[in-house]
Amino acid sequence: MLKKTVKYTDFDGNQREEDLYFNLTQSELTEMQLGVAGGFDKYIKRIAQQQNTEEMLAFYTMLITKSYGIKSDDGKYFRKSKEALEDFKSTNAYDVIFNELADTEKFTEFFLGVIPAEAANSIKTAMAKGEFNLPS
Repeated sequence: MLKKTVKYTDFDGNQREEDLYFNLTQSELTEMQLGVAGGFDKYIKRIAQQQNTEEMLAFYTMLITKSYGIKSDDGKYFRKSKEALEDFKSTNAYDVIFNELADTEKFTEFFLGVIPAEAANSIKTAMAKGEFNLPS
């Protein structure tokens, strides 16, 4: 799970600071893997190699929207709903997060932060060996 503290200005001109949470479970990663022809990992590799800005934009958007949720105070639940996502996307906090992903380093941190630790460790190892690149 990735916790991002975001500072932004709301639509009344007030400065705000919010903790936002993003997470993809192993089952969600599996669904993504099975939902793309050839697998999600090959999809990411292809986007990275081709540097197709349209597909990179779609990937960034998908990553944010599939991983955003609201964590319960006791940490037991991480609720994802259309309503919560709609509320989040209606704030300037979404704009801040989205624009941060244009920075390669911040995108990599975000991606590795929202996926399960085991998957992140595998990707870090592959990246260190030059076997895997993320779209940037």
